[in-house]
Amino acid sequence: MAGVAVLDSPTCNVSMLRTISLALFGTLLLGTLQARVVSVEVTSREPVLDGQPFGLAGPYERIRGTIRFAAEPDNPANKIITDIALAPRNADGEVEYSSEFFLLRPQDPRRGNGALLYEVSNRGRKGMLGFFNGAASSLDPSQKRHFGDGFLLEEGFTLLWLGWQFDPPRSPGLIRLTTPVASRDGSAIRGLVRSDFVVKDRLLSHSLADRNHIPYEVADPLAAENRMTVRDAANGQRRPIPRDRWRFARMENGKPVPDRGSVYLEGGFEPGRIYEVVYVSQNPSLVGLGPAAVRDAVSRLKYEGSEPLGITVDAIDRAIAFGISQSGRFLRTFLYYGFNQDEQGRMAFDGIMSHVAGGGRGSFNHRFAQPSRDAHPYLNFFYPTDIYPFTDVAQHDPETGREDGILAHALDRKFWPKIFYTNSSYEYWGRAASLIHTDLDGAKDIGLLDNVRVFLFAGTQHGPAGFPPSVTIGQQPANPLTFRWPMRALLLAMSEWSAGRGSPPASRYPLLAEKSLVAAEDLGFPDIPGVETSSRVHRAYRADYGPDFIEHGVVTQEPPRIGKAFPTLVPAVDADGNEIPGVRVPELQVPLATYTGWNLFNAKSGPTHEISSMVGSYIPFPRTRAERDARNDPRTSIMERYSGRDEYLGRVAQAGLGLIEDGLMLSRDLPVVIANAAKHWDYLMKDEAAGTSDR
Repeated sequence: MAGVAVLDSPTCNVSMLRTISLALFGTLLLGTLQARVVSVEVTSREPVLDGQPFGLAGPYERIRGTIRFAAEPDNPANKIITDIALAPRNADGEVEYSSEFFLLRPQDPRRGNGALLYEVSNRGRKGMLGFFNGAASSLDPSQKRHFGDGFLLEEGFTLLWLGWQFDPPRSPGLIRLTTPVASRDGSAIRGLVRSDFVVKDRLLSHSLADRNHIPYEVADPLAAENRMTVRDAANGQRRPIPRDRWRFARMENGKPVPDRGSVYLEGGFEPGRIYEVVYVSQNPSLVGLGPAAVRDAVSRLKYEGSEPLGITVDAIDRAIAFGISQSGRFLRTFLYYGFNQDEQGRMAFDGIMSHVAGGGRGSFNHRFAQPSRDAHPYLNFFYPTDIYPFTDVAQHDPETGREDGILAHALDRKFWPKIFYTNSSYEYWGRAASLIHTDLDGAKDIGLLDNVRVFLFAGTQHGPAGFPPSVTIGQQPANPLTFRWPMRALLLAMSEWSAGRGSPPASRYPLLAEKSLVAAEDLGFPDIPGVETSSRVHRAYRADYGPDFIEHGVVTQEPPRIGKAFPTLVPAVDADGNEIPGVRVPELQVPLATYTGWNLFNAKSGPTHEISSMVGSYIPFPRTRAERDARNDPRTSIMERYSGRDEYLGRVAQAGLGLIEDGLMLSRDLPVVIANAAKHWDYLMKDEAAGTSDR
């Protein structure tokens, strides 16, 4: 894609000269290589947990500060950045910007495992300590509970967070990117921005940003292009709201006050309806400098180290990126535009783990991009998220005449990293994940490249719910089935694979050829009393954002013109409604319940016929045969399946051993898995004696 938008005996003497020449060359080269990272400014440095050692890696240090960058606009690696040619330049003709960072590293870098693990911050937050370590969530991890079981540190990873997003909420602890704005000959650039939202309760005003992020402000509140519509379904007819009923304002002390980042509607916004505001904004941030910052910071640490950070040149030999949800989509977008090649023609990341991204990319490199916007069945509609292409290899789309692929688009094969795409069941229902491994007609499987593995975590939701399960936004309790244990194993597999040592586990995902990938209407989900089902799935559409979007990253058509949908397929299920293909964790192999990746909204949270956002279902089996008969539940009861708690836990252990043998679970984690299964049994069976007569 074009990134320029429209809008010192003689022998000794020879030896010494050679040494001096090499030293001078090295200095000059180092100066060149370090040009992208202009400075690393440390604002705080302290030992983690007062110097507590973490296994063989020893004590860790936590460092925070700011990294300042300068990008050369004419470098081919930077031309992919939308509007880079329209950015202000310093005296050297470079574009300056900066990112906040947070680093955890072994105090003695020689004791680390050589891997830099970078987490793409999800909306400015830090998630991988909670995800892999089971730690308490924190924006400033400093207490023992913030490091969980210490897994990542004991394994010796150097952990990095770096701001890439310019618009996270103005909250302490969130890391962000500071970027210039584009202009043309000193004049402000204007363009269309779209904001849509659905409220749960009647509100008089609403931010123009996604959720609590920083919005693009309205340039001219009276511009003729500004308009508001309302509709009752994603594909429903938009009905204009008269201009005299709404204005750009927020409620303050019971009155609307002018605010170019909010919109007010006389009488208020009605729950469950889709409101959409299209308006003229100006001064677009260079959102594409976010992935460039990630690329250049990682390359700097990997190839040159960093004296301010105490990272020696030989401390890091490989870099792995990890991203969850929005951050996983960021990584797919990072690959698509070719950001894994740095300015010196080197590979930034050796491994990439894109988690729960489904088929999506996102708004991470176009004019007036809103990075927070995603796509779900009833949240954030028709943003450039679930858009073609979906597969790594190029496919031809006969509807549009385009031929494109994630890795085929802009990245030479020598810069392809090792890749894991990992998804929950929800991504098949709510994020069009099947499209990453099927053709565009949903008629045949598309083979994977040899640098790619795909894993479905069967029967899981976008992010595991807490236990005991409870009802949140869905009609059924949210799904607590966790994929942490296989993900820990896969992280270590990726660390070895990206270092050139061995191969990871084989992919596990649903296939058309095996009839384990089906249309939602052909699922055959059991008729469980009290459980409403639906064949509704989130659709990815061919969307037209105007003639300048694909080539130049400029949206001129808002809302986009929506064309034909791509087919969305889902994993097949067994008689219990539990999914058959993919990585089946022990509690799914030896189930006490039906676990799904979908859950219909409850009446308080959204339209009850729509799939709720990111939440799956937990539907316990009847405990006894009598209970089953009384409920008319088609699923076999718990006491018909297992003679009691001991047999159940024995079978869980056996299932865990199978996953360990397959490289999909760590032996160190088996006791915890068994203990959690015991808690689950006790939760469900507390009122039932083992060996009850009516099993």
